[in-house]
Amino acid sequence: MTEYVGLDVSMEETSVCVLDAEGSTVWEGKVESEPGAIERALRRRAPKAVRVGLETGPSSTFLWHELRAAGLPAICVDARHAQAALSMRLNKTDRNDAAGLAQLMRMGWYREVQVKQLGAHGDGALLASRALLVRQRCELENQIRGLLKNFGLRAKATKGRAFEQSVRALSARHALLKDVLVPLLGAWSALREQTAVLTRAVQERAKESAVCRRLMTMPGVGPLTALAFSSAIDDPARFKHSASVGAYLGLTPRRYASGETDRMGRISRCGDALMRSYLYEAANVMLTRSRGANPLKDWGAKLVKRAGFKKARVALARKMAVVLHRMWADGTDFVAQAGA
Repeated sequence: MTEYVGLDVSMEETSVCVLDAEGSTVWEGKVESEPGAIERALRRRAPKAVRVGLETGPSSTFLWHELRAAGLPAICVDARHAQAALSMRLNKTDRNDAAGLAQLMRMGWYREVQVKQLGAHGDGALLASRALLVRQRCELENQIRGLLKNFGLRAKATKGRAFEQSVRALSARHALLKDVLVPLLGAWSALREQTAVLTRAVQERAKESAVCRRLMTMPGVGPLTALAFSSAIDDPARFKHSASVGAYLGLTPRRYASGETDRMGRISRCGDALMRSYLYEAANVMLTRSRGANPLKDWGAKLVKRAGFKKARVALARKMAVVLHRMWADGTDFVAQAGA
């Protein structure tokens, strides 16, 4: 007899539902949201489980890896796809959600999500933390500039220590400004220092990775873009075709086709927004600052004349993502056009 399990995970407790092959409930209950507690409950209540389903969420990566390591057939399903089936139930409860997930496992009406390795999540956390500090530093900098403008003052320097020195010199002319700006400058300086710490960590991580070093052979791709790409993709074998990477990163246009209507919209912007922003920057660098000719740059330059710079940059970013995936999958470096 085969058994199917649904897990509705929350921070403290996890609702568990075990079904048999006919869809009858074998056991329902709650256990602590710890891999060990869940494993013990399943060993006892569902020893013949062939599928153990849980939705994507904050704890799903850790639980999936731990349950897989324990030999349990854990399957992670997209929460948006599961919601379409779970919303058919009149009452939304943890118990009903667990039962619905168990039914999805039994019927096979799900699409399994590729769970990244913990190392990729670590790289993603490093990049996201750095991006957060950069945003906060920029917000503080804009706030400082706005306060100065209220008094007819303008910081001439744009960044670094020169900016701090310029602001201190201007604030010294007004006692009120000095009381306000000194604490803001202290926070700005601390954010700048910690951003530099994380930037060095990114550079070291990219330098240690053979994959990142290969990706950085493409013009415009630096440590940030290379590490973000390797973190977002994790395993190039996930994609049967390199062209699918563009859609995965939200760089392909939406399409609406019904009856006589068939129109293309803007890009979907699905997936990793930080990765897309780095690809935009890489495409911008290739188009405007990269020296020497290469097939990608030539293709983008022609598109600029036909469609404009903004659209060309987005299209080039998608094309760069496709080529980066193929470089990774084939184990080859980027080679500029012969004779360029």
